[in-house]
Amino acid sequence: MAACRQRRTVLFTKTSTLLSDLAGGRADGSHAQRLRRYLSPTLLILDDFAMREYTLPQTEDLYEVVSRRYRHGALIVTTNREPQDLYALFPNPVLAEGLLDRLLNSAYTLTLLGRSYRPQLRPGLTREEVPQR
Repeated sequence: MAACRQRRTVLFTKTSTLLSDLAGGRADGSHAQRLRRYLSPTLLILDDFAMREYTLPQTEDLYEVVSRRYRHGALIVTTNREPQDLYALFPNPVLAEGLLDRLLNSAYTLTLLGRSYRPQLRPGLTREEVPQR
């Protein structure tokens, strides 16, 4: 929120959306242009990082984004996994190490505990039916 209040450029996207977009860029020749979209904001927020295993091209794209933003732009990543569980999701251990080294070794890690807020959003629930936290 502070970045927005300071009129900084912020981009929020699902990690899967970023990867689909960059894959489309590989297919139509606009990869470099699409990549710049993720490198230019002051703050990039990648939601749902590491929801599934990555392919080699996806790993290469994530490495490119993380390594080029490293120490040049802020990056927030949300994930439901422990940091040590991330390595196994990448097919190339060298790229995984480089990517995760840059991502984790300069990161502040926040662990949120508690139940998901999503059950409260179910349509048709009365106040009494909403699960308590």
